[in-house]
Amino acid sequence: MSRDFVRQICQPLPGADCSDPWGGGHDAWKVGGKMFACIGALDQGVAVKTSDPEFAAMMIEAGDAERAKYFHKSWVLLPWGGDPGLMRDRILVSYDIIRAGLPKRVQATLPSRDA
Repeated sequence: MSRDFVRQICQPLPGADCSDPWGGGHDAWKVGGKMFACIGALDQGVAVKTSDPEFAAMMIEAGDAERAKYFHKSWVLLPWGGDPGLMRDRILVSYDIIRAGLPKRVQATLPSRDA
């Protein structure tokens, strides 16, 4: 898995946009200006939002994820080399979580997401 794998998942999502806000080779995927996935400059995997810190801790304890440095405790790092299906699902869940938290007027401008 790689940046290209993440790009293939994120790019078709309604309103998804990628930028490098900190410089140095980061891929910050956002919807409505809010980040839902991030690949750091060290390219170790992709950081995604989970529903809450407890779920993130469960993923870490199960060995499916690592603590995402510099992010809130509800974020995890999915390292390259893990299960591609899990990575795809967690990116989509992260997108849905962030999208649902956007103001209603912003949500209304976005087409629905195909499952």
